[in-house]
Amino acid sequence: MPDFQIKRLPYNLTAHAGLSLVGQYLKRFAQIDQVIDPRFPIAGKGGIGTSSLLKAYVGLLCSGKSDFDAIESLRGDAFFRDALDLSTVPSSPTLRQRMDALGEAGDSALRALDEANERLLARAKPTLTPLSTGHLALDFDVFTLDNSGTKKEGVGRTYMGFDGYAPIAGYLAEEGYCLGLELRPGTQHSASETPDFLRRLLPRARAVTALPLLVRADSGFDGAAIFVALAAAREAGPVDWLVKWNPRRFKVATLHERLAADPATVWSHPRAGKRETYVVEPLTRKFAGTKVTMHRVMHLIERTIDRDGQILLMPDLEIEGWLTSLELPVAEIVALYQAHGTHEQFHSEFKTDLDLERLPSGKFATNDLVLSLAVLAFNILRAIGQATLIEPDSPVRHPAKRRRLKTVMQEIIGVAARVITHARRLTLGLGQRCAAFTVFERHYQTLLQFSG
Repeated sequence: MPDFQIKRLPYNLTAHAGLSLVGQYLKRFAQIDQVIDPRFPIAGKGGIGTSSLLKAYVGLLCSGKSDFDAIESLRGDAFFRDALDLSTVPSSPTLRQRMDALGEAGDSALRALDEANERLLARAKPTLTPLSTGHLALDFDVFTLDNSGTKKEGVGRTYMGFDGYAPIAGYLAEEGYCLGLELRPGTQHSASETPDFLRRLLPRARAVTALPLLVRADSGFDGAAIFVALAAAREAGPVDWLVKWNPRRFKVATLHERLAADPATVWSHPRAGKRETYVVEPLTRKFAGTKVTMHRVMHLIERTIDRDGQILLMPDLEIEGWLTSLELPVAEIVALYQAHGTHEQFHSEFKTDLDLERLPSGKFATNDLVLSLAVLAFNILRAIGQATLIEPDSPVRHPAKRRRLKTVMQEIIGVAARVITHARRLTLGLGQRCAAFTVFERHYQTLLQFSG
């Protein structure tokens, strides 16, 4: 094995050339300068613009770092500053204090970032794959962030059995672009305040697509107030829903007796001692004087012999179901709900790929602001991945319809390059053997040509 000589080279290198793409997304699509700076101008002269502050943090997130102190290693990095079009790179105390101040400003900063995210998706026009029904999926759910052992504001016992937060998120289409991510205390129930979340989420989806929406959720959101909110959203455009039924206090034995006695019931027999059937019936939910009618699809399973061949003294009954506004065959409804499980991967990308399992601040409002910035970073990385890593000339990877954010960071954001300044022009010199050069250069040129 040869011994290497370690030298400091007289020219500038960067290990994150892909941040040049992130900067173009923030500038041309999210238009974060136009959205943020008029609403949050800096006091006096010589201060760091609010948009520069937020872009710097988005750059950190796209590099897989969430801690405010991580900015210190980039204070003297001219490429980081130029790639994200920053007036200057803020220090860690400045970043923390200004983020705290924005968080204390109330919902105004969150609404501004929501607008920037809407602009990003509406202007970038990423590929949004519809379902077999022609709908775009809109999946929402609550997940948990483990912040055990801390005294951060809002940390409480979550449904997963540890102390942390329970944010709620909504994702659009099979690609999983995030339309909203809102922080919640760890003790908050999933359905609590969810109708208000949907009233904010659905107009954002409408700003991005004119296709009908299919809202999907698990049984924690089986509540009359939520269905009333979904039905009311139909005034702005076609909306359907598919929600897992929560059979609380439902008498399964009574349904079994009725179906077993009805000769019209169609049973299937997957194996000896097991039979199952599906039932579709109308259902009405009422909240605050408003009624919503839908279908309840129930799947009843009867076992008289268990999987080990043991004969049971009493039949073992199992039931599951779905509440939907769709009028489709049962098999199609079940398949549509099964695809809802993909959103669990999107949660994990926030937690692990963007390093947001443990939020960086002790203040609830600041952490809520961090999650709104994470939405921008999430969607930018998703769009970059869709544009560069599923092409025939992409760096070698297994075929896929979508790449994890971590893959985008490794293959595109983490491209090493030499930063060359010549004739008042900046050049990124990628390595001769850089596998991502072709897709990287092509996508960057595409961004430069955008004039929407």
